[in-house]
Amino acid sequence: MSDRGNAAEQLAADYLAARGLRVVARNYRVRGGEVDLVCEDGRTLVFVEVRLRANDRFGGAGASITAAKRRRLILAARHYLAGKPDRPCRFDAVLLDRLDARHVEWIADAFGAD
Repeated sequence: MSDRGNAAEQLAADYLAARGLRVVARNYRVRGGEVDLVCEDGRTLVFVEVRLRANDRFGGAGASITAAKRRRLILAARHYLAGKPDRPCRFDAVLLDRLDARHVEWIADAFGAD
């Protein structure tokens, strides 16, 4: 991962932690998928996609979370959950247009697992 990607994930982790979430895993990878951050928000497990886009020529950070990207995230989340006790979970997105905490957009429950 690039230095900018690492910095974006750290900024997102710090941002979420300041709002009461606890980061329990980073860059959880399985064949065919990855979750940038896995957090706990109370009892809820939160799978977080972090997107940094320097410009919005192609639709900005939010537009870069395509259906294929969501499928890969869901695949990794299901793998993470396998064998663990049932608990509520959701998918959030942290969108950045620059590496600056004043420009973070956090979308809780950004999409469902279909």
